Amino acid sequence: MDAIANPQHAYRSIHITGTNGKGSTAQITTKLLMAHGLRVGTYSSPHLDRINDRICINGEPISDEEFGLQVGAISDLEIISGVRPSFFEIMTAAMFRWFADEAVDVAVVEVGMLGRWDATNVINSDVAVITNIALDHTEYAGPTV
Repeated sequence: MDAIANPQHAYRSIHITGTNGKGSTAQITTKLLMAHGLRVGTYSSPHLDRINDRICINGEPISDEEFGLQVGAISDLEIISGVRPSFFEIMTAAMFRWFADEAVDVAVVEVGMLGRWDATNVINSDVAVITNIALDHTEYAGPTV
């Protein structure tokens, strides 16, 4: 994230983790913050219909053009640095950049699936939310909670 000037520090963040209910919790939180007049970025996965649905501001998904610009910028850094990020890391970095570019007041960010190794953990969240926890994704995260 240093290579893109740590855009995740440009706004306040709410970080949501857990096995189930992250998406619903993120959407409820987003709507509550919007009702208070805040500009809210929301990051969730997996997407339901289009990949753009993962990255929204005030409930509106990132446009195809803006998505291409943000992902392209991250891809350019991959070429320069020689580091090959995962798909989720690219999506996460693109989200952080777009939210900073668009000056959101707060980001509501869902953890992906790898707990402490998750790409979203670069944020210094103002609020952390934990939904229910159960054994899940053991093929990636190992056999313990």
